[in-house]
Amino acid sequence: MPAAYALVMHDLVIRNGTLIDGSGAPARQGDVAIDGEQIVDIGDAGAGRREIDADGRVVTPGFVDTHTHYDAQATWDPELTPSGWHGVTSVVMGNCGVGFAPVMVDRRDWLIELMEGVEDIPGAALTDGIEWGWETFPEYLDDLQGRSWGLDLATQIPHGALRAYVMGERALADATTTDIEKMAGLVEEALGVGALGFSTSRTPLHKSVDGELVPGTFASPDELLAIAGAISRAGHGVFQTATHHADVPESFEWMRAVAAVTGEPVIFNLNQPDYAPDLWREDLRLLDEAQGDGLNVLAQVSGRPVGILESWSATVNPFMLCPTWGLIGQLPEAERLAELRRDDVRAALTTEVPAVWSDFITSVTRTWDKLYPFAGEADYEPDPGATCAALATTDPRSPEEIAYDHLMTENGRGLLYFPLFNYSNHNLDHLWELHQHAHTRMGLADAGAHCGTIADGGMPTFMLQFWARDRERGELMPLEWLVHRQTRQTAELYGLRDRGLLAPGYRADVNVIDMDELGVELPYLVGDLPTGANRYVQRAQGYGATVCRGAVTVVDDEFTGERPGRLVRGPQADRA
Repeated sequence: MPAAYALVMHDLVIRNGTLIDGSGAPARQGDVAIDGEQIVDIGDAGAGRREIDADGRVVTPGFVDTHTHYDAQATWDPELTPSGWHGVTSVVMGNCGVGFAPVMVDRRDWLIELMEGVEDIPGAALTDGIEWGWETFPEYLDDLQGRSWGLDLATQIPHGALRAYVMGERALADATTTDIEKMAGLVEEALGVGALGFSTSRTPLHKSVDGELVPGTFASPDELLAIAGAISRAGHGVFQTATHHADVPESFEWMRAVAAVTGEPVIFNLNQPDYAPDLWREDLRLLDEAQGDGLNVLAQVSGRPVGILESWSATVNPFMLCPTWGLIGQLPEAERLAELRRDDVRAALTTEVPAVWSDFITSVTRTWDKLYPFAGEADYEPDPGATCAALATTDPRSPEEIAYDHLMTENGRGLLYFPLFNYSNHNLDHLWELHQHAHTRMGLADAGAHCGTIADGGMPTFMLQFWARDRERGELMPLEWLVHRQTRQTAELYGLRDRGLLAPGYRADVNVIDMDELGVELPYLVGDLPTGANRYVQRAQGYGATVCRGAVTVVDDEFTGERPGRLVRGPQADRA
């Protein structure tokens, strides 16, 4: 070792990796030296008290996932899974207008029902798991401030909770001038104590368990602009909205108006629905037009289909509205599977006409030419010839029987996959285009939500595995671009400018990844929520190490028990 090295002893050195620094620059070989919570040297580092051999591995910044729903889970799960498994070192929650602060005591159950309906998180688990220690939004952040996790957590103030706090039982009604003034004041207060933004929802897909549309659905332009004024006065804050896909073009009028007032990012969820498969092109045109006018309107896009997982123990399955399912569906799992193994039950369920609950449920559960048996390696760009309907053309069984028999595989835990959004063309070519666009951002993994229907929290891993290495039916993307999309770009979106780069002075949030081994496992149900309620999880493989704030939180895909993560309050200054 050269004599100069003896003068330096770093806390941690990640040695001789292929550095993909988050900026989008080409990969290069080198070391990462860390002291405390900061990166102090890149290139040819001195010795470390602890060293990680990254030879033959990729070294990236920790991923920053800006679209999660850990609002309740953060109060009981210090590992914040699934994100903690997938190289994520910072998350932003409080999206889509749902959350738990501010809250009056008599509105707690109402917010739980809202979250359960919108994000499919079991209400009983929320009731049992949340340890209410707050009323106001500042008190909520104080409660979180006393906790630690395996990664950093930041939040936004959600419109649903805000309206319920100010308007009580009138939360779904038109807001008065006084209501609007109070809401704007509370948004300004929340941003002042550390919220990173404000979120709302204006899509009819988002409903409470009682079928009521969420509070922000019909909020007036006056209300939205008053909140924009609060963001302007606070001096920071993303305005995040889940807008009905068909309404995005006409929503640009108010989104542009909000962006003009705030001077901050306004970001909406952009997916491809089957009823308007080419609308995204018009959305991109409007994005370009807004940006050309100096208005920072952006679209948040997914990396794969928003896919619903169906199984006997999930929220939905193709036979859930059949009369026979009404007799056996609520039995304990073992008893239910015993019934499902009977030939007469199979015959009944595969021939009965299901009840009609809603067009949406009928579409999700009975569209055989979009329902795919899901097994082996998770295939998120499946060939249309692999649907239940297509398979039935060369199989003596009906689509119903093919679906039933597949659900019975894996000891009755077989999965069917229904790509709800982003698969109208039976490929992901449009997502490839969306991820090249200057005014889109990576997101919509929804980690922490949709427990019984969707498992997309593993998106950060999938993006590298699929788009840089495994895609077979279309173009790939450069690994450097995919890392940039999930590190520096997402960090800057929410003002977290102290992270997302491998450079001296920046946060020591780092992943060491074996790209040959990197992958996502097939999702599976596990009863680890409070009350033993089920959720889908998807584990990762290929993470040699994850480092958050200089502490090694994952080694060889397993948690170390370190919990350096803290609440992030407000924007963070660039360390350059």
